[in-house]
Amino acid sequence: MKITIYSGSFNPIHFGHLGIAKYVLEHTDTDELWLLVTPNNPLKDKHLLADENERYNNAKKAIVQINTELQEKNINKQVQVSDFEFLLPKPNYTYNTLCLLKQQYPQHEFQLLIGSDNLALIDKWYKNKELLSDFHIIVYPRKGDDLQQLQQCFPQVEILFDAPMFDISSTQIRTKTADAER
Repeated sequence: MKITIYSGSFNPIHFGHLGIAKYVLEHTDTDELWLLVTPNNPLKDKHLLADENERYNNAKKAIVQINTELQEKNINKQVQVSDFEFLLPKPNYTYNTLCLLKQQYPQHEFQLLIGSDNLALIDKWYKNKELLSDFHIIVYPRKGDDLQQLQQCFPQVEILFDAPMFDISSTQIRTKTADAER
């Protein structure tokens, strides 16, 4: 089975995350997509994160609708939510996680879904060269990123040029929530 790992803080999860997951399942050769809730991204401030179990539980609730819609369309694919990284040593590095998944589930082929904003910063990632050579990477577009230039720099990745753009981010949601509470 070909499994796409969509790793993130999901702080909070929102319709953009879900729309991207659904698009990948409907338009790529992915058999299953795992939302991998990351306890702490080493490139982000952990003090801004909600509790990891709360984020995990919210993600589990959020995927129910997607899986229902896929079933109604007779698409035999689904989204799962994973807390795989919760028990791994901190900080969590994507390359290590993918290698451990590959080791623990040798019957599956794992690929990674990231935003074009992350691809543009991939040189900051732990073992980025190995990540790019050892795993297939699917890239969804983010507003303002030069996808043609990224494709030239990283010809080995699959950029979803026709994917819908979602004008929302977890940061925007947290900011609006904080403003409303004041």
